[in-house]
Amino acid sequence: MQYFQVFVLFMTLCITNLNAIMFHLSPNQKKCLRDEIHKDVLVTGEYELSDAPGQKTHLTVTDSKEHILYSKEGASKGKFAFTTEEYDMFEICFETKMPGGGHGVDREISLILKHGVEAKSYEDIAKADKLKPLEVELRKLEDMSQSIVDDFAYMRAREEEMRDTNESTHTRVMYFSIFSMCCLFGLATWQVLYLRRYFKAKKLIE
Repeated sequence: MQYFQVFVLFMTLCITNLNAIMFHLSPNQKKCLRDEIHKDVLVTGEYELSDAPGQKTHLTVTDSKEHILYSKEGASKGKFAFTTEEYDMFEICFETKMPGGGHGVDREISLILKHGVEAKSYEDIAKADKLKPLEVELRKLEDMSQSIVDDFAYMRAREEEMRDTNESTHTRVMYFSIFSMCCLFGLATWQVLYLRRYFKAKKLIE
């Protein structure tokens, strides 16, 4: 049992996707964070903003096609979650506004992002499915294994795509080189024939 727990802990550390970020945002400023996510991956976020009298902060989460995944006007503290439909890049933007254009203090923003297995609540799954602790660990291990398999499959697909692109580029470069050599050979032949006729017309050669 002890070896099993150590193995589960090791697997968790290998594939945990958790990003904790803290930064300051000045009044009437906007800051965005971007991240790439694979297909069918659960993403959860938890944010908290420090108090700033008179300021309002607008939070939006969008994908690369500018679809709004989450939006909150007057954000101060909360959570959001979404599942990606395809491999995409999503963007999280915080924008503070100070009515009247006045000056105020910077807001401290804390953001915790979780992806994949780390984003799942296994306590809720255990309660819903009435799972024992060992069954919960096995479920988590199964999800982590599937995540690793998906990552390897994605890397393999990317490798095949890059290889195809490389081979296609190599073929095009080869054909372009052959075409360039033919053009140069044709141009050189034309120059020789032209100069020969010119010199014959000037009676410099027979």
